[in-house]
Amino acid sequence: MTLSSRRAAAALVFLGVSTFSFVTIEVLPIGLLTVMADDLGRSRSQIGLLVTGYAVVVVLASIPLARLTTHLPRRLVLGGTLAVLTVATALSAAAPTYEVLFAGRLVIAISQALFWSIAPPIATSLFPPELRGRVVARLAIGTALAPILGIPFGTWLGEQAGWRVPFVVMAVLGAAAFTGIVTLLPRTEVDDSPSRRGSTPDLRRYVVLLVAASIGVTGFLTFNTYVTPFLLDITGFSSDALGPMLLASGAGGFAGTLIVGRVLDRYPWGAVVIPFGLITVGLLGLFALGEHKVATALLVALIGLSFSALAVAAQSRTLQVAPGSTDIASAGASSAFNVGIAAGAFAGGALIDHTTVRSVALAGGLLTAIAALVMLCEPRLARRRPLMEECAHDRQVCEEPA
Repeated sequence: MTLSSRRAAAALVFLGVSTFSFVTIEVLPIGLLTVMADDLGRSRSQIGLLVTGYAVVVVLASIPLARLTTHLPRRLVLGGTLAVLTVATALSAAAPTYEVLFAGRLVIAISQALFWSIAPPIATSLFPPELRGRVVARLAIGTALAPILGIPFGTWLGEQAGWRVPFVVMAVLGAAAFTGIVTLLPRTEVDDSPSRRGSTPDLRRYVVLLVAASIGVTGFLTFNTYVTPFLLDITGFSSDALGPMLLASGAGGFAGTLIVGRVLDRYPWGAVVIPFGLITVGLLGLFALGEHKVATALLVALIGLSFSALAVAAQSRTLQVAPGSTDIASAGASSAFNVGIAAGAFAGGALIDHTTVRSVALAGGLLTAIAALVMLCEPRLARRRPLMEECAHDRQVCEEPA
């Protein structure tokens, strides 16, 4: 895509608004759990299914939708996903029953599955290839702001005015993102942009990245899904302190997004490995020092910073080593992350049912340590044998008697 720098920057802003909207809408029912349950006459676990079902749809739909739309114009596809987001969110806000709300959430999830497949390649196509990592980091600012602004504000607004009002606000924001995107993006076909291919394609490195991401995200969510009971039961924080603690984690995530954006283009592999290591240090530190409030606050902020940096670095690495279409590769990465989200929530729940909530920090830390080791081994796992060695091996096989 050929755009002026000002128009490209404006398009990137609206893409950031889109990421902010999707993340906020996905998680918002957790903050409004009690309010929604009371209004709809449903149990809290049934409201929780609005988030679980959403994640399952994203996992299942990402790759098929990316394949289905791979030859369509990017502006058409992206505009379509944002139009679906807007309409389905408005439908959710007006839903007369739980069943209609659930259906609306699943439709939003379908649009998100496609959005995360195409948004990063579209964003990077607006700028020179050497800025790819920095652009991915800027796109992720919307994602990082969602837990700091979107979810807390949406929760507060829902408690004051009813849960439907935040969904109306998000529908309006989705409409604004749709208008900005269809106005600013040119009519460019999919094959016109080099961003549609990995800059250094490597199937082995891509597979290693997906394995590490799924294991690492599982470890992080094993703890993070149950961070509230950990802070209350192990650290001894009062309920009034939970807001500031979660804000510290969100602020750390925002800082991590900004920091990693400065090093992605120079150290793409290290930018993935180091966050895994820092998350491991943070989780094992919480297991050992969870009773100490100051140490816990610092470690929670470190984990938030590191996970946001990891998410950005993994997306940037995906666009670099994508073995084929970056849309398909991004869909695979999105599925890996959502598998980790679902598996982490399940593993953490199983642990606290049979042990104490403290165990989620230890289990999470061990899993992220495994993910870090997988990424550390990537150069060896992805190494190809020298050509002469391969030829000698092939010759030996051919000459062996049958």
